[in-house]
Amino acid sequence: MEKLFKLREHGTTVQREIVGGITTFLAMTYILAVNPGMLSQAGMPAGGVFTATALSAGIACIIMALAANLPVALAPGMGLNAFFTFSVVMGMGCSWQLALTAVFLEGLLFIILSVTNVREAIINAIPINLKKAIAVGIGLFITLIGLADAGIVSSETGTIIGFITIKSGGALLGVIGLVITAILYVCNVPASLLLGIIISTIIGIPMGVTTVPQGFTAISLPAAPIFCQFDFSQVLTFKFFMIFFTFLFVDFFDTIGTLVGVATQAGLADKNGKIPRVKWALTADAVGTSVGAMLGTSTVTSFVESTAGVAAGGRTGLCAMTTGVLFLISLFLSPLFLLVPSAATAPALIMVGFFMIKNVVDIDFKDPTEGIPAFVAIIVMPFAYSIADGIAWGIIAYAVLKLVSRKTKEVPVVTWLLAVIFLLRYIFK
Repeated sequence: MEKLFKLREHGTTVQREIVGGITTFLAMTYILAVNPGMLSQAGMPAGGVFTATALSAGIACIIMALAANLPVALAPGMGLNAFFTFSVVMGMGCSWQLALTAVFLEGLLFIILSVTNVREAIINAIPINLKKAIAVGIGLFITLIGLADAGIVSSETGTIIGFITIKSGGALLGVIGLVITAILYVCNVPASLLLGIIISTIIGIPMGVTTVPQGFTAISLPAAPIFCQFDFSQVLTFKFFMIFFTFLFVDFFDTIGTLVGVATQAGLADKNGKIPRVKWALTADAVGTSVGAMLGTSTVTSFVESTAGVAAGGRTGLCAMTTGVLFLISLFLSPLFLLVPSAATAPALIMVGFFMIKNVVDIDFKDPTEGIPAFVAIIVMPFAYSIADGIAWGIIAYAVLKLVSRKTKEVPVVTWLLAVIFLLRYIFK
């Protein structure tokens, strides 16, 4: 393990990495239930999608571990699966086979862009203060996810968003779990996030939040995946191009934002914000996307919930390897893992928000041409519910303010190109 993952160099141990990997996995298990339910609405068999979800996540995590040695876990992404189902299949009237084809080809293009260092160049072109802002924005974004998962916040309160009356159910369990997790963390109890998830799951049983079905058995056999069900008949049409481009854009910048956020929180980025072995991390993400499409699921991408594992001590690929192995095991133990309710994992996500928002003190707010774009990126991520949009509007603001303040020499050429591309995307969206 030491030779493979260089644990001492990263100041970690096998135990910490495994705990981090388990924590990340538990924070991500919802995808095993949500993704089959989402894609089945597009006409795909739920059992086959479950198998594809677990397999693609396991394979992609292991590739990330071995190729990039980073604590970043991957799985079919939320948002992208909704676009797959509701926009492409149900909205545009396309077959799910055609949608899978777009995902598959997007992954192949990403492999080329990653190997040729194009994606790495784009990451390096993001200004250092914006990179720090991305980490903060992701912290707020994942906090909002945690609050929503527990049912603590809702848009049904008569305002845009607000706290519900917390008396019972998932919201109460989320608050109890948050108190327990915070106490464990303050008392320096090892694996506090993981223990918080486990304790919350157990407390949820008498509360009726954790549902244990009658005749419960932890072992199950996976259904056959939907292997290579592609439709290339419409790949040269304008409709296909729009589908392909949307998958490309969202996956591209969600992945970049997640990698920057996780690396920043883990202390792996250098003083200029550069991420080690980012080329191979991006390649692992791209391979995961194409493999996932071959197995029968929507775009596989880096998960922001990886920050939960980093907060629990994960610093190397062993953390991602652990998560990947657990995804493969879940093929046969899905009923056990699916017992964990979202309200039990929500406290871990909220605590991660606390860990990540601390990066805000390192942002240069004294220079408005640096501080305002950082602020824009931070607020757009949770309010637009999109990491990609946060990056896009942050870069646009950065370019515009540098231009009007006559500081154009501070802006790399690639950053100018990104700003123009983002503007054109929103103009013609």
